[in-house]
Amino acid sequence: MRLHGSIGPARTTMSAVAREAGVQRSTLYRHFPTEVELFGACSAHWASLNPPPDPTAWKQIRDPGERLHAALDELYTWYRRAEPMLVNVSRDAPLLPAMEAPVRARLALLEQMQAVLMQDRPERGRTRRRVAAVIGLALQFTTWHSLTRQAGLDHGEAVALMVDLGRR
Repeated sequence: MRLHGSIGPARTTMSAVAREAGVQRSTLYRHFPTEVELFGACSAHWASLNPPPDPTAWKQIRDPGERLHAALDELYTWYRRAEPMLVNVSRDAPLLPAMEAPVRARLALLEQMQAVLMQDRPERGRTRRRVAAVIGLALQFTTWHSLTRQAGLDHGEAVALMVDLGRR
């Protein structure tokens, strides 16, 4: 987990994992015969220590604009804490078939978040599709990263900008 967070999954070798764990490679392979199993265990362990926001809690907020604000505030706070790992995983995942399952799980969570944030919205038709697209964009780690790290917005500005766009 430390290697994935520091140098990234693509640069993490089984030998390096064995050294980090203080075991022989043969011991590592007995517990994790494939990279898929190793990356799955690493992802599960990291997620247990760094749980992402739970979108079911957002359902209690009736007003869609307030719900979006609360959700992005919570999600962007989590992105800030999880940034080193998410940068590395985002960069390396397309290179590693072993990262497919963790990436699918993250995408499913984002879809669940988007569905919760679209509940009870008054928009219909083309406007609804546009709002759904903005909310989907706002939920992406790459959007948060671009707004805060590249454009230099602070947390509150990034949240407010995306909430404002979600109201159009």
